[in-house]
Amino acid sequence: MTTNQSKNLEKATFGTGCFWCTEAMYNSLDGVISAISGYEGGPKPNPTYKEVCTGTTGHAECVEVTFDPSKITYQELLEAFFRSHDPTTLNRQGADVGTQYRSVIFYHNDVQKQLAETAKAELNKAEAYANPIVTEISPASTFYEAEAYHQNYFVKNPDQGYCAFVIAPKLDKFKKVFKEKLKAQNTLV
Repeated sequence: MTTNQSKNLEKATFGTGCFWCTEAMYNSLDGVISAISGYEGGPKPNPTYKEVCTGTTGHAECVEVTFDPSKITYQELLEAFFRSHDPTTLNRQGADVGTQYRSVIFYHNDVQKQLAETAKAELNKAEAYANPIVTEISPASTFYEAEAYHQNYFVKNPDQGYCAFVIAPKLDKFKKVFKEKLKAQNTLV
């Protein structure tokens, strides 16, 4: 963290399927202080990855983003959310299937709720996608940080099969779209 950084940090929580992809994307954006992989949205306290993978806990794989709104806005984070995955597929992203991979925005306040609902409605009205957006918009509840080996997974495992063949191409495409909002190369986490 830099010493001139705003002290008015905010949180945003998004699920776009596999949290490894979501974390890598958000961590690449300037103004994002951290993106932590975890679980949210279900009644099971302290879920494990193995439990969440069963699809029976009600939790989604998601990322809790801490950001500096003086550098990146919630609207920009929403744009990244909607442009980085298919928000029209129910409980599925690519080969990842189940409620744990649902498209979801967990809002932390009424402003975030309004912005998320407006973005979803406007995209549907504009027919930005061939099918209607099914993204769930729900109040943030307890966020459970995923196990340590999931944190910064892509950075730590770039040659692992899923990282090389799924995350890397997706992240490359994302970086081309958001090139003006990327962190300087030496500060990527």
